[in-house]
Amino acid sequence: MGGKPAALGFATRAEAATDELRRRILSGELAEGFQLKQDLLAEEFGISRIPIREALVQLESEGLVTIVPHKGAIVSELSTEDIGELFTLRATLEPHLLRRSAPRLKDEDFARLDEILGEFAAEMKSGSPQRWGELNAELHSTLLSRADRPRTLAIVESLLSQTDRYTRVQLSINAEGMERAQREHTELVDLCRRGEARQASTLLKRHIEHVGEELDNLVSKRARR
Repeated sequence: MGGKPAALGFATRAEAATDELRRRILSGELAEGFQLKQDLLAEEFGISRIPIREALVQLESEGLVTIVPHKGAIVSELSTEDIGELFTLRATLEPHLLRRSAPRLKDEDFARLDEILGEFAAEMKSGSPQRWGELNAELHSTLLSRADRPRTLAIVESLLSQTDRYTRVQLSINAEGMERAQREHTELVDLCRRGEARQASTLLKRHIEHVGEELDNLVSKRARR
């Protein structure tokens, strides 16, 4: 009994540190290659280095941090190799899940999808990218949620998490891409609502591939500067 509160407290501190560091990386507040020093972070957050270490390990599993021997943790660089692999996997798995999920989506799912589209439109008008990646991931997850393929869905959830950072970069830099994403998201929801699962699956595959291509070009240009 005596050890449980401490364990819960530790978990809470580690999760809080993970959430805050993830937010800073995804928002661009912490740039690529920035060194994350455990002692300084522990002092800033007012916690020990142990939950900081756990947070960095978790962020490494999400592809946001790279732990380098003798150097420690650094913010991972955007990589064309990662883009190619992650978006190819998504373009393979998500359309398969959508074909199964679309016919089973319920009224409450479409209600939430409509809310997400509305929130996305509001964020576009505000010009703030803070929630774009989050809303994008939730929309995709909701569309796929009724596929009854929990293992595949778990893989896709991980891929969405790992591509969140890339999606935010693409949307924040490319206004035209942001508008196209909103149009395609709206069309995806409408196709699913009309029961046109095959067409929705085809559109989803094209949508993911196009984002991957845009990001590959963007990161390649940045690397040549």
